[in-house]
Amino acid sequence: MSFFKRINSTHLDILKEIGNIGVGHSATALSKLLQRKIDMQVPNVRIVSFDEMMEFAGGAENIVAGIFLRIEGDLTGNMFFILQLPQATTLIQDVVGDKSFSFESDSQNEMGISAFQEVGNILSGSYLTSLSDFTGLNLYPSVPGFSIDMVGAIIGYGLLELSQVSDFAIVIETEIKENENPENNNINGHFLLLPDPDSFEKIFTALGVQIHD
Repeated sequence: MSFFKRINSTHLDILKEIGNIGVGHSATALSKLLQRKIDMQVPNVRIVSFDEMMEFAGGAENIVAGIFLRIEGDLTGNMFFILQLPQATTLIQDVVGDKSFSFESDSQNEMGISAFQEVGNILSGSYLTSLSDFTGLNLYPSVPGFSIDMVGAIIGYGLLELSQVSDFAIVIETEIKENENPENNNINGHFLLLPDPDSFEKIFTALGVQIHD
């Protein structure tokens, strides 16, 4: 039986708790960036097949805004943060204070793209810090890259490496909302964790959680 198929609800609860602590740190950083109260939650954590992972992001051919980085250190793997284009546009309009900015046009400015990279860096860095604190393992994110492309194209490189040894990945749903403007629609994104072989078994071992055959 593969490692991912041996993960049960207890293991997912641990990943969700780590995620909630991570997004708590992210919310604090985003609140300072936007100068207003931001709340973030992790509604769900799932272990899914590659096909299911594509569907979570709207299908392999869906065009999205994505941040991607490499995780190095005691654990290795790839991490992605993906938002639908309209929601990415809404988020970055708030960050840069420019309602004319849009990821859906051909005239994206460098400031908006840089802002999205910074937001992705805050979110992914906070999650990795939380994961590191929980496990006592040293984790180092690479400088985040940015792309607007089909979901399948953005995560294709990570899939190519991981699919040689596994058929599953971890999807962490993320919900961002403004407490001061509850009428605004929530921004719902997805973290995709594609660990290298054995890395997530190392996580649970570090947490003292056994995964039995």
